[in-house]
Amino acid sequence: MPENPLLKVTDLVKHFPVGGGLLSKPTSWVKAVNGVTFEVAKGESFGLVGESGCGKTTLGRMVMRLLDPTAGTIMLNGKDITRLSRPALRPLRRQMQIIFQDPFSSLDPRMKVEGIVTEPLKAHERMTRGERRETAVGLLEKVGLRAGDLDKYPHEFSGGQRQRIGIARSLCVRPQLIVADEPVSALDVSIQAQVINLLEDLRNEFDLSYIFISHDLSVVEHMCDRIAVMYLGAIVETAPADVFSVTPRHPYTRALLAAVPLPDPQGQVPPAPLEGDVPSPIDPPAGCAFHTRCPHVHKQCRNERPVLTKSGEGHYVACWLNHGMGIE
Repeated sequence: MPENPLLKVTDLVKHFPVGGGLLSKPTSWVKAVNGVTFEVAKGESFGLVGESGCGKTTLGRMVMRLLDPTAGTIMLNGKDITRLSRPALRPLRRQMQIIFQDPFSSLDPRMKVEGIVTEPLKAHERMTRGERRETAVGLLEKVGLRAGDLDKYPHEFSGGQRQRIGIARSLCVRPQLIVADEPVSALDVSIQAQVINLLEDLRNEFDLSYIFISHDLSVVEHMCDRIAVMYLGAIVETAPADVFSVTPRHPYTRALLAAVPLPDPQGQVPPAPLEGDVPSPIDPPAGCAFHTRCPHVHKQCRNERPVLTKSGEGHYVACWLNHGMGIE
């Protein structure tokens, strides 16, 4: 774990109520995030991968305090922001920004680009309109757009250009942490490469830290220093990016990596399909959440939940088979 982390998340939980009404209690709870702990160092890019519905986006929104956690703590620069009121949290908003997945719905179609990019400046800086416009011009040029684009509306741009506008907006208050929630998944492959390279360049230039959420393992391995794998609301493995695909320890991580198609069809090894379906987050199984689909399941997996345990330098795994035994 990094020393003096920029962000420290401990035992974070988010449960959403199901059923009930104004005067009645919920009939059940969706356990979207169930006890997640991780840290992000200054200047680090931390990847978060997993199947749809595993809780990645919910986790990212809780870090941003766009969702209030049910339990756990969020520390930003050593300050506990978990229970801060909206007015108390507002000055800290400039330290953390988000890039949303959909580059169209995240931009107000009735606002020009100038208003979109400079809106955070109005909230956090005392600047004249001329100063805000000058700042916006510099940011647009940083992300590969032109000064004349300030007077256009979002519908006048392509998907990749709209995502660049979202990136410029996230940078305008010089944040330390950016949560990038599937920032390239809605883009064409050629545009994806441009946006990924842009994010890398901006990280080096502004000394940014990223929480990079994605389904694309190749993108995450390219972008990130460390990678965490989520399954059913919990992190089951974290590892440095350079060893993530070389020595995966958790059976779920191995299944994810085996499902990635290779450029050479002749060299592709058919992945062993996982049995069964992902359990419902309303009623997750006891013990290890993955035991209903795991080919290595044994009695302890069904009865006791494993915790993240060190399995190498910077490598942590929540799997009973790795508690001194390993997977062969």
